[in-house]
Amino acid sequence: MAQRFPMTPAGLQQLRSELKQIKEVERPQNVKDIETALGHGDLRENAEYHAAKDRQAELAARMAYLEGRIGHAQVIDPASIESDSIGFGATVTMTDMDTDEEVVYVLVGETESDVKAGRISIAAPIARAMLGKREGDDVTVQLPKGDREYEVVKIEYKGVS
Repeated sequence: MAQRFPMTPAGLQQLRSELKQIKEVERPQNVKDIETALGHGDLRENAEYHAAKDRQAELAARMAYLEGRIGHAQVIDPASIESDSIGFGATVTMTDMDTDEEVVYVLVGETESDVKAGRISIAAPIARAMLGKREGDDVTVQLPKGDREYEVVKIEYKGVS
């Protein structure tokens, strides 16, 4: 059984958009770049040709990665989840026990994570520490510079954009 990759509908759309961009814009441009470089003569000392061929390999690898992720996507719409415990797709509000600072995280798939936007991968240590917790529970996250304590204030399941 092939590994499934959990992601939100927005995450799947993002991967599909990137794949479309590569197939319809970047790869055709790369083909033109290779043809132009071929017209410059001796391929042994043709830096443009080698750069274009390297880019071709990068695009092929990225396309294979995206197609694999899309093909094995397990799409989960957080808005359809009804749960009082933390799981994939949850928007979690927590209070840092040391600083009383409130933080909000959304647990998403690996390809969707964006720490600056508050979206963390379900595989991240803080997300793993949060799984299964309920409102009022304490969450201890082990970090390189020491443990961090949080209290779960609110759990919501809503659409992720």
